[in-house]
This record gives sequence, C-alpha cells and structure tokens, in this order.
Amino acid sequence: MIVPTQRAVALVLAGAPLALVLGVMRPDGWLLALLWVFAILVLTLFDGTLALRLRDADLAASYPGSVEVGDRVELSPAGGPALRYAADVGPPLDPTDAPLTYTAARRGTANVSRIWGRASGPLGLAWRQRSRAIDGEVRVLPSLRPVREQGMRQFLRSRQFGTRIRPDSGDGTEFQSLTDFQSGMERRAIDWKASARHFSLLAREFRTERDNSVVFAIDCGRAMSEPVDGQPRIDRAVSAALLAAFVALKSGDQVRLFGFAGRPSADSGSVSGTAGFATLHRTAAGIDYGTQESNYTLSLVTLDQRLQRRSLVILFTEFTDPTAAELMIAAAARMLKRHRILFVLFHDTELDAILDARPEEADDVVRTNIAHTLVRERRIVIERLRRLGIDVLEAAPDDLALALAERYVRDRERP
Repeated sequence: MIVPTQRAVALVLAGAPLALVLGVMRPDGWLLALLWVFAILVLTLFDGTLALRLRDADLAASYPGSVEVGDRVELSPAGGPALRYAADVGPPLDPTDAPLTYTAARRGTANVSRIWGRASGPLGLAWRQRSRAIDGEVRVLPSLRPVREQGMRQFLRSRQFGTRIRPDSGDGTEFQSLTDFQSGMERRAIDWKASARHFSLLAREFRTERDNSVVFAIDCGRAMSEPVDGQPRIDRAVSAALLAAFVALKSGDQVRLFGFAGRPSADSGSVSGTAGFATLHRTAAGIDYGTQESNYTLSLVTLDQRLQRRSLVILFTEFTDPTAAELMIAAAARMLKRHRILFVLFHDTELDAILDARPEEADDVVRTNIAHTLVRERRIVIERLRRLGIDVLEAAPDDLALALAERYVRDRERP
C-alpha cells in the first residue's frame, strides 16, 4: 500500500494559490495548476514504487511476555532504522512520547493486536506501508518490590534464628513430646494428667505444622475496585496477598490464589515451594477490576468444592451495609464448617476524615451523619462475623500488607 507523505500533500495544496493567480492573469492558465497536481501524483506513485518492500520478517516484533506495574515496555521490531513502525496496543499499557514505548499503568493483560511498518521513497513523497496481525499478550503483573523488601525480613523474623536451639519446637499446633515444666512456659501447656502420673510437673511441647493449606481469596467486585487512599482496593489486596504468600511458601505451606466477582475468575491451584511463587505472580495479573456485584454464594461454594482438605481461607473483601452483606455472611458460615476463615478489610480512612472534620455548612452535618451510619453498620457486620467464629483483620491501607503477614505467622504457630 502506497501512502502520500506530508510533503506530497503540501506540494499538491501549493497548486491551489498558483491556479488562482494564473486564473486571474490568464483565464486558461489554471490548466497549468492541474498539470502541477497531476505531476505530483505521478511522482508520488513513482516514489512509492521505489520504496523498500516490506517483508513478513520486517514486521516481526519482540516484546516481554510479562512486566511489573510501573515498568516501561518497548516493542523491538526486526526491521532496520530505515523503517518506521506503529502498533495497536491496548490497556493497561499507556503510550509514552517515544515510539513503540509504553508504561504499565496497572495490572491486567495488554493485547498487542497489530503492527504497521512503512518505508519512505527516495524523494520523500510516498510511504510504502504494510501491516501484520500479531495477536500477542503482555501480562502486567503486580510489583514485587514489597515482597523483595519486606517478605524475606518477615520470614526471618518468623523463623526466630538464634533464639532457640530447636526453632521448630515450642510453638505450633502439632503435639511433639512431654517435657519438664520450666519457668517462662505458658500454664495452659501443662499436662495435668501426665503430671499426676509421674508426680512431676510436665508440659506439652508442640512443633510448628508443615504443609498447611492457605487460600487467598480476593473479591474483584465493584466495591473492591473503588480506590482507598488513591489506590484501588484490589491492587492493595493483591500486594498484601503476595507478601503473605511469600512468607507461607517459605514456611513450607501450600498456597492458592483465588479471584472472584460475579463468578470465579482466577485460580492458581495449590502450589508449594518458592518456585510456586511465579505461578501466583502470573495468576495475580488475571485478577481484573470488576463493575458488578460479587456473588459470594457461587464463588465460595465453588472454592469449597475445589479444596480437598481443611484450609485457612483469607478473604479480601468489602461491603457497604448489612443488607448487602447477608449473602456474604451466609456463604462464609457454610465454609466455616470445613475451614478456618479470616476476613481482611481495609480501614476506610475517608469516612474517618469526614467524622473528624469540623462541620462548616449544613451539607457537612448531613455528610457526617451518613458517615457515622455507615461506620456503625460496618461495625455490626464485623461483630456478626466474629460471633460466628470468623476472624477479622482490619488495618489501614498502607499497613495492611505487613499486618496480614504478622497475623499469619502468629496464627500459624498458635496452639
């Protein structure tokens, strides 16, 4: 395909004032302007035929299969510097000022559907242009910076190197042996029956369990897609889940990442070992932002059917009022029969700011009353969950990732 350049278009437009001047000076002079336009068209076609022919190999482009949020992505075409390129790349990759360079704005999968290449003729009047369908994908994964910086530090703290001769003994839920009760041990560890038989105060010694099953279930519905402190709740939930998953894999547990909205949308399956973290990282890219209400009944029942053993289900979600949370509470109560459940909620700092602000107008008073009602209804739902035996973790958005990792380590070693 031959396309005229801006130079050719400018030369053709230059014939218009020339035709006007000739038409005024000589009535039949405007025909010279037509000859001018015709000559430019002929030269443009001739220049296009002399341009470099594009082959399929020239339209091949290399690009990374996955990047992290905030990284720059460059498409590298196979042709030389004499060719110019353009590509059709969808979100979440945003174009920059440089050609074929994009910025990963958020998580998701970007489609690279087509690439265009063009070569200029020697006169600069025409382009020889050709396109080719690519149908490629670039997965934008969550940033692992918090995991790299905080994950190993949290894991080392959980291992408590140097504080015990046997670091796996003394805490946990799995009975290991009986030992003499010593000062500093908890009284609930005393085995009174064994102490009565041996006429000596004995205590149970536990060890930390291995190969526990941990599921991170992330709600991708409308409420979780809304921002809190300038960042969507889903992004914060994914970052917190990856940090806690890193600690769990390092501790020898099995981890599963599950995403849902109107229906289940992402499932990594159970993985173990540090090599399995790459699978969780890729699955996290498929947890997209939703606009529909979450279907807790369908999603949690599906998750329960896929789990073959008792697990710790860590559920990241958000609710607006007790009525909307009824189905959530009912679905969680059914799962509680087989599994342990921990609800993870983001503390709504915006409501706190409204409550703490001093009212200046009548609208401020109304806004404060509405915020107070929302906070009270939220407390009601949280209290109902706790009375069912469901644990609830609520923390500030910036503190949630570390709070969840510490809570996981503490609950894992709790007898």
